[in-house]
Amino acid sequence: MGFVFQSFNLIPVFSAAENVELPLLLVGTRPREARRRALATLGRVGLGHRVEHRPSELSGGEQQRVTIARALVGRPAIVWADEPTGNLDSAMADQVMDLLGELNRDEGQTIVLVTHDSAIGARVPRLIRMRDGRLVADVRRTERRDLALD
Repeated sequence: MGFVFQSFNLIPVFSAAENVELPLLLVGTRPREARRRALATLGRVGLGHRVEHRPSELSGGEQQRVTIARALVGRPAIVWADEPTGNLDSAMADQVMDLLGELNRDEGQTIVLVTHDSAIGARVPRLIRMRDGRLVADVRRTERRDLALD
């Protein structure tokens, strides 16, 4: 499983590449292979040019993409994303959602995304709504014609 945290949870003294390769090193991946995969994954999220930058040297959107790369580098079957667009402007939120959608569509990764943003919810193929801890709706995109997202 991979985790995308709303608050990024990047290690401040590590570069983007080191933050992304850390989960691989923790499971015993050889350092050279971990670095190769980290760099490839950072390239995939559009940060190939920022691999040696520390979190404080990155914008919020770039930090979020490092967080996404860290979640994806191990090629998990499921990615859990807690408000992955919560700290981003609308343009960057669209880019993050495009990337998550691409991973789901093209690579078959399951993305479990928690959001309070109805515009984000409107973009997903399946929407499960909860209110006060109870399931109130479970609909697929094709069934949404009459479902209010707010």
